[in-house]
Amino acid sequence: MTAGVLVRGVSQRYGQAMALDDVSLEIAAGEYVVLLGPSGCGKTTLLNLIGGFAEPAAGAVLIGGRDMAGVAPKDRPTTTVFQDYALFPHMTLAENVGFGLRMRGAGKAERAARADEMLALVGLAGRGDRRPHELSGGQRQRVALARALAVSPDVLLLDEPLGALDLKLRRAMQDELKAIQRKVGTTFVHVTHDQEEAMAIADRIVVMQAGRIADMGPPREVYLRPKSLFSAGFMGEVNRIEVAGGRSALGPMAVADGVLCIRPEAISAGGALRLGRCVVRDMAFFGAYLRAHVVPEAAPGMVLVVHLPQGAEVAAGDVLDLGADAHVVL
Repeated sequence: MTAGVLVRGVSQRYGQAMALDDVSLEIAAGEYVVLLGPSGCGKTTLLNLIGGFAEPAAGAVLIGGRDMAGVAPKDRPTTTVFQDYALFPHMTLAENVGFGLRMRGAGKAERAARADEMLALVGLAGRGDRRPHELSGGQRQRVALARALAVSPDVLLLDEPLGALDLKLRRAMQDELKAIQRKVGTTFVHVTHDQEEAMAIADRIVVMQAGRIADMGPPREVYLRPKSLFSAGFMGEVNRIEVAGGRSALGPMAVADGVLCIRPEAISAGGALRLGRCVVRDMAFFGAYLRAHVVPEAAPGMVLVVHLPQGAEVAAGDVLDLGADAHVVL
């Protein structure tokens, strides 16, 4: 089964600190939503309110149309996967996966069958008799996911589930998480501060800032057409150029007044929005591209970040005539 989540006007305080400030969010049944933002932005607080680990100071949380006020975590149609996995070391993998069903009174045969099914789902078929200490970090994370899904939650909550993994394994698990979510159809609500992770797995990203929602939408929209300066800067590198009265430090600009935001990869020699001649200050090889700092001749105090093609033959001191292929004004 799966269910939608409705967060309606939720606020939460910790002492004098406002953790969430009148947040409203609707998550469709079967959607994979990622709550993204820096530490202290309120994303984990919002996840805890959905899971019932705290009660909001104001507002309401509804799951499947049912108001969750006063409903304990164990009685909600949710389960949570934490960063630390929280597996029982003295139990086998099958016993770990079947633990939630055991607490709900399921018989031994039912637990064993469900554990086998869930371990197969996460790529650990035939390993139910092993112990957690025999597994890698990625495998332990899969067991934690299998245990959470074994009780057939309507909503699965994931709190920084990949944060303890190395980069290569984290990317592999991102692909697996999305594939598993598509297969089971459960609503996933995932918290992370990793922009790349959010873009890799989300149907929709919710960018949070200081207890409020700063932006939300599909990954492509949030990255290419951010709705706030905070979102533009948090979702990756961005060059900011102030425009007033149709002019900027680079000269006339045929764009609306505001802050012109340009991604480094949108800058090239053939870009339609002309930035002018720029001197290469330094560069570094990043594998898929060269990341360079360039200084416009028209604005010596300005430094732009540019991603040049992998095979570009440029050196410090070279002059490039640059323009932008895409931009947004905020």
